[in-house]
Amino acid sequence: MMQGANAYAKVARSALTPREAEAAVLLKAAGRLQAFTTGEVTGSTELNEALMFNQRVWTILAGAVADPANPLPDDIRQNVTNIAIFVFRTIIDAMIEPAAHKLEALVSLNNHLAAGLQGSPTPSAA
Repeated sequence: MMQGANAYAKVARSALTPREAEAAVLLKAAGRLQAFTTGEVTGSTELNEALMFNQRVWTILAGAVADPANPLPDDIRQNVTNIAIFVFRTIIDAMIEPAAHKLEALVSLNNHLAAGLQGSPTPSAA
């Protein structure tokens, strides 16, 4: 059973456009963080792993917009860079002093950017 699910997931990943893949990974990062926004937030290995996953995602996004060959307009590239800086600072702050509002900010950013990549004006309620 598991082999069938893995094969289906592999085909689904290969069929995604780059925008869809970026949206999917942002949603995955948001989902991992969302799990920690209910109740009292305390530091844990699992929380730090979710934050580090989100950091890797945003490092890739920031690197992509910093590439001179990136076709996005300069103002959009700068906006994504500014958001990435905010995300990195928030991640570090959440690792030092975990709080639901910090995680909610990261979840919201990821969900909104994913919605934009999917051509939707607002994030879907998933």
